[in-house]
Amino acid sequence: MKKIIGLIAVSLVLSLSTRAQESYGKTANIGVGIGYYGYLGRSVPALHFNYEFDVAKDFTIAPFIGFHRYRNEYRYGNPNNPNSYYWYRQSVIPVGAKGTYYFDDLLDAGSDWDFYLGGSLGFAIIRTSWSNNYLGDRSNFGGASAFYWDAHLGTEYHLNSKIGLFLDLSTGVSTFGIAIHQ
Repeated sequence: MKKIIGLIAVSLVLSLSTRAQESYGKTANIGVGIGYYGYLGRSVPALHFNYEFDVAKDFTIAPFIGFHRYRNEYRYGNPNNPNSYYWYRQSVIPVGAKGTYYFDDLLDAGSDWDFYLGGSLGFAIIRTSWSNNYLGDRSNFGGASAFYWDAHLGTEYHLNSKIGLFLDLSTGVSTFGIAIHQ
């Protein structure tokens, strides 16, 4: 009987000393940041929102939506109009899913920190408007692609059990924001 009680006591102590599996899902992430797009040659402000669901241990899927807008201006000339000027403006709304793998166990991160790698796939809803004096082909302007992808490296610091601050560095839109855990 002493052996059974001893075995139960040792098992209880070991189970209490191991770290509980953290749940990363049921988290709303709201971020603002900067997007760099090669076809623009400059950065533009961006907004981003996603909501994470646990899929497997240390892995989440998050449907996302984002928004950025920019305007390009051009001067061109021809014999009839030597100093012509026009602009176009694009509003881009990326929509898709982000897969994220958390490395907290591997890095032995404390409960205040999360570290992750991720990837986003989706499509972009693009709306383009042109100045009235643009007379060229409005369907061929070299702007945003309807296919959307992005790779992510990020971290989150938990202020408490419900709120955290995150920094998501990526190949397209890098954001800083707030994570709301349920």
